[in-house]
Amino acid sequence: MRNNIFTSVVLTSALIAGGLSSCDLDRFPTSSVASEQVTSNPSETLSSLIDGAYAQLKTWSDPMHRLGEYAGDNMMIRGSSTDDFYEFITFSRTPDNYRLQNFWDYGYKAIAQASNIIDMIGETEDAEILSQLGECHYIRGMMYFYLCRAFGRPYYQSPETNLGVPIVNGTPDDMDNLSLPDRSTVEVTYQQAIYDLRIAEATLTRDDGPAYASKEAAQAMLSRIYLYMSGTYESPNTTYADSARYYADAVINSGQYTLASRDDYMNSSRTTPENYSEDIFVVKRLASEFSGDDYYYTIGGMYSNIGGMGWGEMYASAKYLELLDETGRNDWRPDQENIVDARAAFIEPQYEQDDDGNYTEVFRFITPNSANTGYIYKQLTVNSDHTSCTEGENTYALTPYTDGRNSDEEYYTINYDGVSYTGVIDYFISTNNGYPMFYITKCSREDGLDSQLHSPIISRLDEMYLNRAEAYVKLGNVNEAMNDVNTIRGRAITGGEYGASEFNATTAPDLVDKERQLELAYQAERSYDVFRNGDPLERRYPGPHSAMEDIPATDYRVVYFIPQSAINAYPSGSTLTQNPTSN
Repeated sequence: MRNNIFTSVVLTSALIAGGLSSCDLDRFPTSSVASEQVTSNPSETLSSLIDGAYAQLKTWSDPMHRLGEYAGDNMMIRGSSTDDFYEFITFSRTPDNYRLQNFWDYGYKAIAQASNIIDMIGETEDAEILSQLGECHYIRGMMYFYLCRAFGRPYYQSPETNLGVPIVNGTPDDMDNLSLPDRSTVEVTYQQAIYDLRIAEATLTRDDGPAYASKEAAQAMLSRIYLYMSGTYESPNTTYADSARYYADAVINSGQYTLASRDDYMNSSRTTPENYSEDIFVVKRLASEFSGDDYYYTIGGMYSNIGGMGWGEMYASAKYLELLDETGRNDWRPDQENIVDARAAFIEPQYEQDDDGNYTEVFRFITPNSANTGYIYKQLTVNSDHTSCTEGENTYALTPYTDGRNSDEEYYTINYDGVSYTGVIDYFISTNNGYPMFYITKCSREDGLDSQLHSPIISRLDEMYLNRAEAYVKLGNVNEAMNDVNTIRGRAITGGEYGASEFNATTAPDLVDKERQLELAYQAERSYDVFRNGDPLERRYPGPHSAMEDIPATDYRVVYFIPQSAINAYPSGSTLTQNPTSN
């Protein structure tokens, strides 16, 4: 029985995702009997079917992370790559991208599986079955939102006319004369996501931990969606901002989650989701799902090499490191470690030792490259009294920099090629293509061992405080916004809370956005956060990207192209409209 049910779900998923055409239908048996068996005795089969929908999220979550994070400014890559994810970093958008296709395909497979389960069961008054159907509505609503924010333009930009994604909820009635809809507008797609999530909120009564949907998971996603709909700081939509606040309130006040201590937060990447007090929903991964060299290809595998696994080709950006050091220098040197901002615990510079185990002191700073088209790192050997450093036969004087810095932070200025730069005394960090290797480990070590195991984070409690803070700013309630920001900031930086003179109506938008960048880094949120508020993406730091080019929120490259494979697979007579290919 289960095989026939699963065949029906897979068939629908593949058609919508573009994996099959109508000529492939004869390869699959009919499933009418299976549907009858599900509706007559759902308790025996429903759980396994829903597990199938959750399983689609595992493959989907990998490109989901890369689309959201690589297009932001928290990381840099050591050089060009032939992998399709390089297009996300360089904004060289193309529709023929296998990672983009996987994101689309598995997103729609999850939608199709969830939809078919909902349709099979139909109306019921059984509370347990209603709760299980609520899980399906959560998955479907979340998928529509994630797909729309990738392929549809930011909500503040004419959502009633801009295109979102097709709404296809289940197997079409006439499979012999298959017809699929074109893309709905951004507004309608968001309405579908909200519809599903509100049903999930109303029907979910089970709470089996963060690997499964819950009432609070639905509320957390609704908070984020309404925040995306709340306009920009300059032109806010206060109705949607208040809805974002309302749902953040609901999660915070639910009593189901608590903010972790500073120490527990710094170890959160090494903690399983079910044992971390802030996790609301994650895509749960298990070590048993990986074998051989599979860990090279995980999300964390690009950010680090741990236990001999991982490429270690992407590092924390200089922009993100500067934000971490803004309140005080985070010193990662093994013999004098001092983490000021708790978020710095997820960064691990790869310090190089000589054959005797000694480190080399260097002065590290950033300067434009010779062509003035980007930026490069310099690590120059310093003398023992820190008065100068050398590069080849050249010696450069170092002057202590104390403007907002303590002397023990070891910031100095250098006059290099006639220009003054500020940098820091550190140990030499191993380089890759000339870039110091600042490993990122927020997406690794979930099992507490030297592995790349990671369950991608969808919703956490800390985001709820930051959602509410942004909503409060847009509602004109600056004091409440400051309190929420300080709740997160005070946990991360001892004594780092803002006062009223620092956090005011003028500075609040920038300070809220900065805290979101620091707290939610490497969770696939940053690029969307930049563009949804109408801001340009600025990446003026070392790396092979176009560092001198800012990407405005109105640029056509802000959204991804619909995968060409999905367009090609659409049945004859149906249209799947592509995004614009220029401004």
